[in-house]
Amino acid sequence: MFRFANPHLLWLLLLVPAMAGLFAAAARNRRRRLARFGNPAILRLLMPDASPARVRFRFLLFCTAAALVVLAAARPQLGSKLREQTSEGIEMMLVVDVSNSMLAEDFEPNRLERTKYAIGKLFDGLRQDRVGMIVFAGDAAVQLPITSDYRMARAFARKIAPSLVSVQGTDIGRALSLALLSFSEKTEQSHSRVIILITDGEGHDNGAVEVARRAAEQGVRIFTIGIGTPEGAPIRIGGQFILDENGQMVVSKLGEPLLEQIAQLTGGIYVRSSNQSIGLDEVIRSINEMQKTELSTVRFEEYNEQYQYFLGLALLLLFLEFFVLDRRNPLLARFNIFR
Repeated sequence: MFRFANPHLLWLLLLVPAMAGLFAAAARNRRRRLARFGNPAILRLLMPDASPARVRFRFLLFCTAAALVVLAAARPQLGSKLREQTSEGIEMMLVVDVSNSMLAEDFEPNRLERTKYAIGKLFDGLRQDRVGMIVFAGDAAVQLPITSDYRMARAFARKIAPSLVSVQGTDIGRALSLALLSFSEKTEQSHSRVIILITDGEGHDNGAVEVARRAAEQGVRIFTIGIGTPEGAPIRIGGQFILDENGQMVVSKLGEPLLEQIAQLTGGIYVRSSNQSIGLDEVIRSINEMQKTELSTVRFEEYNEQYQYFLGLALLLLFLEFFVLDRRNPLLARFNIFR
C-alpha cells in the first residue's frame, strides 16, 4: 500500500512548471537584448565559450531536484504489513430517522441538523468502540457498516439527509430489524452490542415492539432518544410549510410511549432531547458501564519511509548542477555533449 503522509504538500509541484515558464520568458528577453548589439551569428563568434545549452541543462537539474525535494517532504510511504489491533469496546449501531418530520424546527436549526451535529461530537469522543449507521424513514438503509474509522464515520454523518431514503414515513420496526443484522459475527455471543435509536417517534408500531423483544433475546440493548417537543412544530421543505389534505399546516409532535417501551424491553434507557443536549451524553454514560468485549481491527499500521531516496537523488542532482558551468570548459571542448 503506497501513500503520502503529507499529501497537501504535493501542490508545491505546481511551482515547477511556473519556474519553467519564467525561465523561458527570461531566455527570450535575453535574446532580444543581445539582438540590439548586432547580428546573433557574429555575437556567437565573439563569445565562443557561451553555452545556452548548459544553462538549460543546469535549470533542468535544478527543477528536477526541486520536484524531488517536494516529493520527499510529502513523505512517500509503503505499507510494510497488516497488523491486527485488539481493544476492549462495544459495537454500536446508530439508527437515525431521516423522515420529513425531522425537518421540524422546534430544534435549531431543525431536528435533523441538530442530530447530525450531536453525532459528529459523539464520534469525536469515541476511542475503542466500533460504530455503524442506519438511516430510515418508510424504508431503511445502511449508511455506514460497522467500522472503527471515526473519520469516515464523521464524513458519512455529515451526508445524512431525507433524500437518502426514497419512501417517506417512520418505520421504526424495519430500521431496528436491519440494525440487528448489521452487527459483526465476532460479537454475536457477547453482550456488548447496542442500538441507539434517534427519532421523533412519530409513527405506528409496525412491528417495532416485536423487534425489540427479539433484540432482548439476542442480548442487544436499545437506547432511544426522542428528538422534538410534545407541542410539536410545523415542517418546512424548500421554504414551504407542509399542508394536509384539508389545507391545514402539518405539525410534527414527539411520540414518546413507543420509544419508552422499546428501551424498557431491551434494558436500555429513553432520553428526551432538548436544545441544550440531544441526549447522547446520557446514553454514552450508560453504555460505558456495560460489559466490553475484545474487538479486533486489521489495518496498515506500519509504513516504510521512502523519502530518503527522493532526497538523496535531489542532493545528487544539486551537486551535479553546482559543477556544471554556464560556459564551455576548454579542456573538455572535444567531449562537449551539449553541442
